[in-house]
Formats: sequence, structure tokens, C-alpha cells
Amino acid sequence: MSESTAHSRLPRPATSSIPALKAVLGSTSAHNALKRAAPSSPAAKPAKRAATSNSSTASGTSLTSSTLRSSQRGTSFAPTSRTTRGIGTGTASAAQFKSHDGRIETVEKMVGGFKSLLEQEQAKIATLQTAQTDLQSLLFSTQNTEREARRDLSNASEEIAALRAAHARELDELERQVARKDRERRGLENELRDSRDELGRERDTVRELKQSLASQATLHMTLSAQLTASQTQLAVLQAEVERATLAVSAMKAELEVGRERALDAEAAAAEQIRAAEAACAARVAEVESELREAETIRRKLHNMVQDLKGNIRVFARVRPALAHEQDAPEGLADIAYGDERTAAEMGQSQITVTSKSESAMGREREQVLNFAFDKIFQPKAGQKEVFEEISMLAQSVLDGYNVCIFAYGQTGSGKSWTMEGGQTEQDAGMIPRAIEMIFEVSGHLRDRGWKYQMAGTFLEVYNDVINDLLGTGQFDTKKHEVKLDKDGKVSVTDIVSIPLSNPRQVSTLLDRARSRRAVAATLMNERSSRSHSVFSLKVRGVNPLTDERCEGTLNLVDLAGSERLEKSGAGENKDRLKETININKSLSALADVIGALGQGQQGGHVPYRNSTLTRLLQTSLSGSSKTLMLCNLSPLAAHLGETVCSLRFATKVNSTVVGAAKKQIAKA
Repeated sequence: MSESTAHSRLPRPATSSIPALKAVLGSTSAHNALKRAAPSSPAAKPAKRAATSNSSTASGTSLTSSTLRSSQRGTSFAPTSRTTRGIGTGTASAAQFKSHDGRIETVEKMVGGFKSLLEQEQAKIATLQTAQTDLQSLLFSTQNTEREARRDLSNASEEIAALRAAHARELDELERQVARKDRERRGLENELRDSRDELGRERDTVRELKQSLASQATLHMTLSAQLTASQTQLAVLQAEVERATLAVSAMKAELEVGRERALDAEAAAAEQIRAAEAACAARVAEVESELREAETIRRKLHNMVQDLKGNIRVFARVRPALAHEQDAPEGLADIAYGDERTAAEMGQSQITVTSKSESAMGREREQVLNFAFDKIFQPKAGQKEVFEEISMLAQSVLDGYNVCIFAYGQTGSGKSWTMEGGQTEQDAGMIPRAIEMIFEVSGHLRDRGWKYQMAGTFLEVYNDVINDLLGTGQFDTKKHEVKLDKDGKVSVTDIVSIPLSNPRQVSTLLDRARSRRAVAATLMNERSSRSHSVFSLKVRGVNPLTDERCEGTLNLVDLAGSERLEKSGAGENKDRLKETININKSLSALADVIGALGQGQQGGHVPYRNSTLTRLLQTSLSGSSKTLMLCNLSPLAAHLGETVCSLRFATKVNSTVVGAAKKQIAKA
């Protein structure tokens, strides 16, 4: 237990009773002094009483004040007011004095007790002061120690902070070292892995080299054995070479003799070759002359055959029925064809049309009509078969003749398909096939000295007006006129003529013209041609070897279809009505021209000027051209009336004789 703790547990005096005690002690001392000095005489008694009274009064006052202070401070000593008043009056009796003296004695005893207690308290106070001094010394020492401890603690905290910072730096450095070591470890592991892989590859290489070495050793042994055998053979061969050397020496001598003989033979052979070449060149020149003469004769015979067949030939073609036409209400027309072998022998093909109608009496009437033409193509015939029959006629343009092939027939009978065809090579029409054939034949004739220049035009006659289908604009706004020169050649003003150097240009030309031609839908044909189209190929040829020149024109015409207003439904639209009227008018003018040509030998007038179409075809119809008409027919019973009309018109054309065609000589 510390000294401060022991001191705190000592009994403490009542500090509030000390001033009262001092006051009592003072009053008692005064009372004792008065008692000792009091005289025994009676006179002195009043003074004594007065003094006692004053003293008592003072004491009472002092006690009263002390008692008051003691009562205020909570002490147990409290004299009564009665005693105080008795003393203060100075009239107290002897009993009161005795009583007072007893009290004073009690007080004195109390004062003595208080003195001893005060001494104890003073001793305790001295002890406490000594303890306080010691405690202050101890406190000062403790404060110094605490300050030193705090200073040491501050220094230690700073040292700890420095140590922590240093530890953190060392820890970071160690972590970086660990990371670096880890990277180095991974690098070493990768190197070790690569080294192991490399070692594995090296082991494989060593294994392969060992195997190769073993095989090489085996091969070496084999080669050594072969070398030994070869050396043996070499010795044998050397002996043979020596013998052969002797034989070669003998052969060289013979070779010199043979070389001299060969030189003589070569000279003789060269002389014979020169003689044979001279004879061959003479024969080639003779053969070429014969070929040119034969080509001239062929041209004459070819054109004689065409003339014998007639200037206007007529072919009839029945198109196949389409898929949706097979189930038509009226079905297919009753059309029969003659025997093909008989047609080949007679040069005429037969076609029979059976027409059934109802008489005025209500009876069914059947009419059988027979027609004969130069060639009739059944529905199964393809484009190639049709062109084979007209190819010889188209070839006449290379011989300097004008050739015209025109397709005639009702709307929807396949005229445009026959002339232009489809997009595939198998479906190509007469126009692209004729152009390709002409280019092919002209290429063969080039070896015989002929050179040709070709140019094409494409026109349409729409509502009796000529439109250029190869013009630059979408619609042709120029006015074109048909001119007839003094030599009887027909030309059209302000039209585009495109030079042709290969057959591939024709497909582009046809696509361009097809996109600009007038077509419309009718009840009989959803894409009906509303105009006549005329494709013209002008050919100019020259042969410098024979000094021959020729010029011809191939006209391929696709006529608009003849139709009746009540069946085509064109009368419901004023544009279609106008087109139909002009189409039928131009076809009627063509029929009038054909009819007049049949009487032309008796000096009849030919009305070419009645229609733009007939003026444009004047050269082809006047006898100066070889003309072929393709009469296209529909296989449907609903179109049988128009089919019969077309066949009758074709018969009329086939019976027309316009005279022999004349060869066109190009001007130099």
C-alpha cells in the first residue's frame, strides 16, 4: 500500500469545531482570571459581578457566536440561550455561578481533550505534511519519469514508424524480388520445357541418324559388293573395249566411204525435191484456179436451183400447243400432214385442214381443205430444222442477190418466235442463225480471196410510220422516208446502220430492238406485236484474185399478226383499234401487191405506194430479190378461221411468178 493511500485512511479532525473551541478557551481563561482576582469584600462584589457579567456577556456573546457558527458548521456543542441571558444580565445567583463553574470545568476538560486531540491532529498534520512532501517528491519524480517515459514512448513510436516504413520497403522489395524470381522461375521452366522438347527432337534425330547409319552401312556393304563385281566387269569390258576400238577404227574407214556416198545421195535428193516443189506449186496454182472456177460455177448452179424453185417460195409452220392450251374448251384443230417421203420426192408438202360448221338447217357440215407448199413444218419441228431449209436461200446474199424472208400469220401463231427465237442457242431464231451462217460461210470464202463488209439496220412500221429500233433515244422522233433511186434500190433516210464484225453483236442488237418494239396484250396473245419489223443485213464483197464484186441485202421481216376485232378484243381500246386497222390495212396492201404481181406479166399496175410496208419491201417483191414467205399457223380450233385465211393467202403467194432475180454488182 502506498503512502498516499495510508494517509487518506487516517481519522481527520472536525475542522469546523476548531474556531468554537478557541473561543471557549478564551472565555474560560478570562473567567479564571476574574475569579483569582476577585476581592473578598462586599464592595468588590458588585464590580466582580459586573466584570463577571461583562465577561459572561462577552463569553456569552462569544459562545453565542461560536455556537451560532458551530451550529452553522454542524457541531454538537451548543450552549442554551437561557444560560447566555443569565450571564449577560449580571444578576445570576450563586447557584448559577456554581453551575457555571461546573460547566467551565467540563469545558476545561473538553478543552484539555481538545488540546490533546489538537496535538494529535497537529502531529498527524506534520506527518501528513511530511507525507505530502514525500508524495510531492514522489509525484515530481513520477512526473519526470512519466515525461521521460512519454519521451521514450514518442521516440519509440517514431522508431516503430521508421521500422514499419523500412519493413514495408523491405517487404515491397522482397515482393518484387519474389515476383522477379517467379518470372525467372517461369522463364527457366519454359526454357527447361523447350530444352526437353529440343532434347526429344534431338533424340529422335539421333535415332533417325542411327537408323540411317545402319541403312547406310548396309548400303555400303551392298555397294562394296557391287563395286567388286563392277571392277570385275570393268576388267572384262576393258578387254572388250580394246577389241571394239579396233573394230571402230575399221568402221571409221568404212564410214568415210559411206559419208561420201551419202553426200552424193543428198545432192541428188535435193535436186529431186526442188523439182517436186516446183511441180507441186504449179499443181496448187492449178487447183486454186479450178476451185475459183468451181466456186463461180457453184454460185451459178446454186442460184439456178433457187430460180427453178421459184422466186417466191412458201413454207408453212404449225406451232406446238402450249401447256395451258391443251385443255382449251374447243380443243385443237383437225390438221393432217402428208407423207414426208412423198413430199421429198415431189418437192411439195401437203397439209389438210378439216373445218366443221353448222348449216342453216342445223346440220353439221364438214369441209376438208387441202393445201400444198414447198415445205411444211409440223409442231415437232425445231428452229434448227426450219433454218436448214432456208440456209441455202440466205447464203445467196453472199453471191450478190437480194434475199427477203418474211413471216406471215395471225396474231399468236409464233412469227416473232420463228424470226427472233429465245435466249438459248437451241431456241435461236432465223435472224441470229442467218447472221451466224453468213459469217461462217464468209470465213470459208476468205481462203478463196473474198472479203466482205457487213452492216445491219432494224426498223419497224407502226401505224404506217417508220421507227428506227436502233436509234439513240427511247422513242424515235425522226421522220423517216422511203426513197427509190434510179437503180431500183430502196433506202430509208436518217436510220442507224451498225457495222457487224462478229455474230455476237447480233444478240445485243436484237435485245436493243426488242426493248423498243411496240407490243401489247390482246385476247388472242398476251404479247402481241403491234408493228411490222424489218431487219436488213447489207453485204458488200470483193475478190481481188478474180476481180469480182458483189452487193446484196438480206431482209428478215416479222409481220404483225392479222386479227379480227371481235376475237382479239382490240376494239375496246382506241390505241389497239387504231393499231389493228393499220395492221390489217398494210396486210391488205401486201395482198394487193402480190395479186398485182401475179398479173404483172400482162402489164398490170403494182400498187407499192398504197402502204409504207409495201414501199419498204418493193425491192424484195419486184422480182429483183429471192423471196421466201413463212406462213405461221396456230394449232387451236378457236383460230381455225384465221388459219384457213392464212393458208389461202399463202397459196396465192406461192402461185405468183415475179421473174428471175438479178445479181447485184457492187460499184467500184
